[in-house]
Amino acid sequence: MKPQVKKIILAPMEGVADQLMRQLLTSLNSYDFCITEFVRVVDSLVPKHVFRKTCPEIANHCYTENGTPLRMQLLGQEPDWMAENAIRAIELGSHGIDVNFGCPAKAVNKSKGGAVLLNEPEKIYQILTRVRAAIGESTILSAKIRLGFNDASKLNEIVSAVESANAGQLTIHARTKLDGYRPPAYWHFIAELTQKHKIEIFANGEIWSKNDAINCLNQSKTTNLMLGRGALALPNLANVIKFDETPMPWSDLSLLLKRYSELELHGNKSFYFSSRLKQWLRYLKLQYIQAEQLFNAIKLLKNKADILQQIDLITSVQSS
Repeated sequence: MKPQVKKIILAPMEGVADQLMRQLLTSLNSYDFCITEFVRVVDSLVPKHVFRKTCPEIANHCYTENGTPLRMQLLGQEPDWMAENAIRAIELGSHGIDVNFGCPAKAVNKSKGGAVLLNEPEKIYQILTRVRAAIGESTILSAKIRLGFNDASKLNEIVSAVESANAGQLTIHARTKLDGYRPPAYWHFIAELTQKHKIEIFANGEIWSKNDAINCLNQSKTTNLMLGRGALALPNLANVIKFDETPMPWSDLSLLLKRYSELELHGNKSFYFSSRLKQWLRYLKLQYIQAEQLFNAIKLLKNKADILQQIDLITSVQSS
């Protein structure tokens, strides 16, 4: 009997999963909620306009256009300032608070944020305890971690710290910081935790297909998934996993790419569209040969009309 997924959430992919991408992906899939890109907290209360830039959906009570709730993510190392900014995020409408202990970026880790804190489970406990006290017991508090920094030797201690701080949900990217994004993901590490801890756990990492999801659920012994890069490579992946939906064909994807261009027409930022589309195509070409053809055709183009013409050309050739 195949395992059944209970919840699927969209990952907070820095520099990729912005408002436009969240709008597209949640319009195609039944995500339980999304987590925003992180708001960096250092030693002050972050201005409201920074929160609004990270989460423009604040204007819609922190829901995407189709009604998927958004939870703002904070990244920082000072417990008191993390707590103050958590209060601000909730006041702005965030559906809970997520704390990032998984970002592998060198610049972030160098300034004592993200995955480097996996070396200090006690600091993780202090941060989450202060945030929990600030936002109250009735507001959901979650965290995102990796298996560890260089190895998984402190994993159980890290999860115990998260659970002891009374967080309600935990996403585990099944690789260490040292692993980066290199395959494979070590989902079996999560199984030991789901059997030992009561906190609701989401498995994350290397989920590109329905079969990957099934393998992940089997190995991790959880019923909850977070989708990251796989959701960019196959835009309807969440529904493929949840409802056995047919993977999106290129003919539909080409229409989606055009819709993506229309979403940002209001700002008339052709360069933004061309650079973000090229970035997206790097993921899409993992599932679609036409995406690689399109990338090669537009890699030197910046004008939106020229790019849209190439989308039509490749689609027409594929259909003939």
